[in-house]
Amino acid sequence: MTPVTTEEEKTTAPAGSARRAVVGRLSWGLADQAASSMSNFAVGVYVARSLGPTAFGVFSLAWVTYGVVLGASRGLATDPLVVRFSAVPEASWRAAVARSSGAALGLGAAVGAVCLLVGLALGGSVGPAFACLGVVLPGLLLQDAWRFAFFAAGAGKKAFLNDLVWGVALVPAMVVAAHVGSVAAFVLAWGGSAAVAAGYGSLQSGIRPRLARARGWLREQRDLGYRYLVENSSLSGAGQLRAYGLGAIAGVGAVGAVRGAELLQGPFLALLMGLSLVTVAEAARVLRRAPDRLGRFCLLLGGGQAVAALLWGAALLLVPDGLGELVLGDVWHSASELIVPATLSVAGAGLGTGAAAGLRALGAARRSLRAQLFASVCYAGGGLGGAAVAGTVGSAWGVAAATVGSSAVWWLHLRAGRREHHVNSIPEVRTS
Repeated sequence: MTPVTTEEEKTTAPAGSARRAVVGRLSWGLADQAASSMSNFAVGVYVARSLGPTAFGVFSLAWVTYGVVLGASRGLATDPLVVRFSAVPEASWRAAVARSSGAALGLGAAVGAVCLLVGLALGGSVGPAFACLGVVLPGLLLQDAWRFAFFAAGAGKKAFLNDLVWGVALVPAMVVAAHVGSVAAFVLAWGGSAAVAAGYGSLQSGIRPRLARARGWLREQRDLGYRYLVENSSLSGAGQLRAYGLGAIAGVGAVGAVRGAELLQGPFLALLMGLSLVTVAEAARVLRRAPDRLGRFCLLLGGGQAVAALLWGAALLLVPDGLGELVLGDVWHSASELIVPATLSVAGAGLGTGAAAGLRALGAARRSLRAQLFASVCYAGGGLGGAAVAGTVGSAWGVAAATVGSSAVWWLHLRAGRREHHVNSIPEVRTS
């Protein structure tokens, strides 16, 4: 295991080497998310081309459900780990990772059992997909927990290698799924290959998840964990509500169109999500070393992502229909109509993530929860309201307006959180 550098060592390091260390950690975050997003992109494209819009919509419902559970796992298990166990002695990190990974694995097993039962009860075209999702959830959540654990330790290279193993295992699994030709087979292939990477993560770290210590972890981190649980679940839950509502209003094919538009944003989303893996830890380091620089760090982070999103969206508008059909098949025509609002949504989200990273670093869980709840309500309301007025396109524009507006709320909360932190950090002066 790569030794974890203590905060004292960092503060005594030369400024140039400190900057190089930051760039190195950010680079591994981007590389890791590139590997993860390329795998997800390949899965989405393969399923879209193999099964068509309607079956792809069923697969997308299972994918969105996984996103809700993943958000809960991160809130309870890995977000507190990153906030409190980045740049700590290795012994503390290892003990925390054993408990946090046990919490992620336990949550996957519990929710997976529920998904399995619900899927068996539903039947039809949707039921088998949810039943198979229940089977693979433990491996999916454990694999994600290893990624965050490695980044908390500043060992992004190990997270990259873990996602690379997932991608390699995914290739033969997807070939087998294509021969079967069902949504359930693709869900099993996707989640089963993640289980392979989850096992490799345990070998990389030399740590075994401690299921028996999961309850203790949840109890110790409850001041952050439960707020982050609500925060993450509200975000992913709003996405799930929008997907289910859109399917009810405009049909399952509309869900597939939205997912197709998200796939077109895939390379940029890789950038956004890759940075999110390390930005909270980096913001926490900036806060400890130079609190007055936190605002600038967050502004550069969020503004840079917003500008990059707009540039990527402009490039997508130049893609010819022939190339688009080659990538997404029949899904391209409906997805291409959503490029502009989807781009604005991603740009707004990128701008907001800069402020969100700052709030997490400050440990201002109450403020970040308020901002996220507001954003989630706007997201669901905009997506469903737009769908009721103008179908799939209306839903996309409603989400775009909600996301851009919510980013302003994130920044207002960051400004207030920084002011509160400054006041609380001023030592009390006794006058008598």
